[in-house]
Amino acid sequence: MSINDIAMLMLCGSISGFLAGLLGIGGGMILVPFMILVFNHLGFNQSVIVHMAIATGMATILFTTTSAIWAHHKHSSIDWKLVAALSPGMVIGGLVGGSEIFEAINTSWLSLCFAIFIVYTSIQMIINKKPSAGRELPGTLGLFSFGAFTGVIASLVGAGGAFITVPFMLWCNVKPHTAMASSSGLGFPIAAAATVGYMYGSWGNPNLPEGSLGFVYVPAVLCIVGVSIFTAPLGAKMARKLDVAQLKRIFGIMLFLLAAFMFNESRKAFGF
Repeated sequence: MSINDIAMLMLCGSISGFLAGLLGIGGGMILVPFMILVFNHLGFNQSVIVHMAIATGMATILFTTTSAIWAHHKHSSIDWKLVAALSPGMVIGGLVGGSEIFEAINTSWLSLCFAIFIVYTSIQMIINKKPSAGRELPGTLGLFSFGAFTGVIASLVGAGGAFITVPFMLWCNVKPHTAMASSSGLGFPIAAAATVGYMYGSWGNPNLPEGSLGFVYVPAVLCIVGVSIFTAPLGAKMARKLDVAQLKRIFGIMLFLLAAFMFNESRKAFGF
C-alpha cells in the first residue's frame, strides 16, 4: 500500500473508533466505501472488493468494540446478563451468515444491500425515533432467536448489530444509556463470529490478494486498528457530555453521502 492508502485507512480508523464509542455502533460500515476506494487503487479483483471491504470492516469491530466495552464497563453501563443471553444466538447467526450466505451473494447485490442498509441506518439517526416501550424482555428462546436473526443480518452488511439491538432493547424497557452501552458489548461476539465465517467461507479463493485471510485484508485491519483503539474510549467519554441526538442527525446526513457512493458501485456492478 502507498502512504496515501495507509493515511486514508488510519484517518477512517480514527473516525470509526470515535463513533463506535460515541454512538454505540461498530464503526465498520463507514469504513466500507473508503476501503473500496483503496482496494480499487491497489488493483484487487473486482469480484471480491466489496466482500473484502465489508469483511475487513467487520474485523476491525473486534478491536474498536473492545476499547468501547472497557470504557462503558468502567461506568457500569453494560447489562452483562443481557449480553450473555443474546450472544449465543448472535454467534451462531454470525457464523452461518458469514460462512454460508455472504460469499454466495454476488458483488452487485451485496453493494445494493449495503447501500439500502446505510439509508435505513441514516434515517434512524436523523429522526432519532425511539420505539415506545412495549413489553419486558422475552425468555431464553426468544432472546436466542432474536440474537440469531441479528447475527445473520449483521454479518451480511458488516455491522455490529446496534441498528437492530438498540431499538429492540428500548422496546423491551431497557434504559436508553444501558441499551447503547450494551450494544457495544454485543458487537464483539457478532464481529468475532462473522469474521471467522468470512475467513472460513472464502478460504482458498483464487481471486484474493496476498495478505488476506479469506476476505479479511490484514494490512488494512492493522492500519485501522492502530488508531481506532485509542479513539473509541474518547468517543465513549464524550457520549456522557455531548448532545448525542444532534450528533446522530449529523452523522445520518453523512451516511446518505456514503449510501450514494454504494448505490453507484451497485450500478456499475450491474452494468448500468
